[in-house]
Amino acid sequence: MVELQNTDEVARNSRTAVALKTFMSGGIAGCCAKTALAPLDRVKILLQAHNQHYKHLGVFSAVRHVVHKEGFLGLYQGNGVQMIRIFPYAAIQFLSYEQFKQIAKEHIPWLNHSPNISKLLCGSLAGLTAVMVTYPLDMIRARLAFQVRGEAVYDGIMHTVKSIRLLEGGTRGLYQGIVPTILGMAPYAGLSFSSFEMLKNFALDTFPEFLGKPQHAGGLALILPAKLVCGGLAGAVAQTISYPLDVVRRRMQLSGMVVKSPESVISYPRGWLQVMVDVYHENGVVKGLFRGMSINYIRIMPTVAISFATYESTKQALGLDTGVDR
Repeated sequence: MVELQNTDEVARNSRTAVALKTFMSGGIAGCCAKTALAPLDRVKILLQAHNQHYKHLGVFSAVRHVVHKEGFLGLYQGNGVQMIRIFPYAAIQFLSYEQFKQIAKEHIPWLNHSPNISKLLCGSLAGLTAVMVTYPLDMIRARLAFQVRGEAVYDGIMHTVKSIRLLEGGTRGLYQGIVPTILGMAPYAGLSFSSFEMLKNFALDTFPEFLGKPQHAGGLALILPAKLVCGGLAGAVAQTISYPLDVVRRRMQLSGMVVKSPESVISYPRGWLQVMVDVYHENGVVKGLFRGMSINYIRIMPTVAISFATYESTKQALGLDTGVDR
């Protein structure tokens, strides 16, 4: 009996250690990816919500104007709260994905016959779990990134929180845009994870001698350049499908934010569907629902590539398996 208890305790400790390593790997991956692409992320927010100073510009001209108007560090405005948000967000997302996969494998037998559907569902659930926990920080980050030097509405994270709660309906105000976020996150996260794993498995099955390298625990893992390519392609596929909802999410997050210039007051929306209709009527498809899509391709492909590559590389460094997952 004592020996059995000891065995159970060792197994629990092992699972806890794996979960902790997975959590850390996900958090590190998210921080590395977001910091690397923070300038493009800020410009995307400025373009999506038609900031009066930048709405007439393209991607690269907007980058130049931000540097000219606000200095180089202006490209990283809002990145501090982004790091506070992204570590738990990415850590929870990657850990949840691994946990949901394990639950599906052990308790939902029919999904074992449809591995691609299983990964899609697990990825979607992981994305939803992460976004529900960290959403207020994403909203605060969007508000801080949207304001321009000399016209700042908020002094920092806590002032943003207090202002939103005081002027926009209490704690509920911190969740403006949560519905389109959930609707967009499910296909985005699901397709990101499932596409990456399908591409990874395809690469290791088709070109094992060129794209694979042996792991300490046995089996093959992708080499770093292959991880980056697979991650970039997975990000492009996922973002294309969910992008209009991302535009709606940003519009709703920035609603109620009254800036000093009357031309750039952002009206309070009636609901996510009405926001989508309004964006379409005002600016059409290309310049409205897909506004900023070009910068998003430039941004999202390396972001997802760096995120997945860093995640898998960190897992390998911590002794976790990253080989082909059926």
